[in-house]
Amino acid sequence: MKLLVSALEHSANVHLRYLLKELGEDVQLCGIFDASLGESIVDLRSTAIMGFVDALKKLRFFFALKDQMVELANDVDKVLLIDSSGFNLPLAKSLRKRYPHKEIIYYILPQAWAWKKKRIPVLEKTITKLCSILPFEPSYYSPHAPIQYVGHPLLDEITVTKPNLDPTGVVTFMPGSRPGEIKKLMGIFKEVRARIECHAMLIIPPHFDEMKVKELYGDIRNFTVTHDAHTTLAGSDFAFICSGTATLEASLIKTPFVLVYIAKKVDYIIGRALIKLEYAGLGNLLFVHKYGKPLHPEFIQEEVTVENLYNSYLNMDREKFFNDASALHVLLEHGSARRVSDIIKETNA
Repeated sequence: MKLLVSALEHSANVHLRYLLKELGEDVQLCGIFDASLGESIVDLRSTAIMGFVDALKKLRFFFALKDQMVELANDVDKVLLIDSSGFNLPLAKSLRKRYPHKEIIYYILPQAWAWKKKRIPVLEKTITKLCSILPFEPSYYSPHAPIQYVGHPLLDEITVTKPNLDPTGVVTFMPGSRPGEIKKLMGIFKEVRARIECHAMLIIPPHFDEMKVKELYGDIRNFTVTHDAHTTLAGSDFAFICSGTATLEASLIKTPFVLVYIAKKVDYIIGRALIKLEYAGLGNLLFVHKYGKPLHPEFIQEEVTVENLYNSYLNMDREKFFNDASALHVLLEHGSARRVSDIIKETNA
């Protein structure tokens, strides 16, 4: 089976790696993905963007990349799109127009239920199989839409959880993986770390070289650097985490934490106008949908201060969080790699 893959984000490639284990060796990849998985048509570092403004600057590059993917689709059995709706949804539309009968599978869907709900009918008409990783998501689609809940990929990937709340003396700092996020948060994180008597862990993406680390993080002598997020979180008393997949990882591992996020001002204004959500964290969204209450604290934009973060560290009800976080596993049920693999194989019939 020859599979055209579009996986631009680091997290998408982690999920793809687990999916490939289920698909087996008969699958040949082409398209956009991490170089460790095969020969990609582009270096993923060139596709990284931070906010709406950065995306606008790279429009010409992404248009050319989309056209290249459409040409490649001529010789594949099917197409797999993973996350990255800003690129993958326009790609899907172009693929459907050029190849009316080509099978297109979308794994980790655009959050159209959160913003641009008009995208939902477009997805229903454009995509052959919609693989949802959120149990409430299919309810936003029409009854006959080709969508099903497949489980959540983090339940395939997380092999450790925090066993209890016995103190370890470890506090973890996760300023994200995008350069803009890291630069905005590290100064605040350093001040918070100075106030807390702890063994401070700093999680840095493994693909950053020494020069990149020095440029983005500055002086990190007061931190112990690690690349193993799951094990580190499981051994931590508390964590400060930039908004993203890592916040749901910490929730599933059951490590008490606060979500922090600082966007460019113009990006934040645009985002607030388009996205009608009360919370940024996926764990909070899941919990509010099911139980009507958030799971963990969030600080966004001007709320991201040393005082707010430090006070949350002191005052958060860790036992309540620990007990509530256990319910997430029940909500999400199981991992998704096996089910998505089955769907890809089924559509090959």
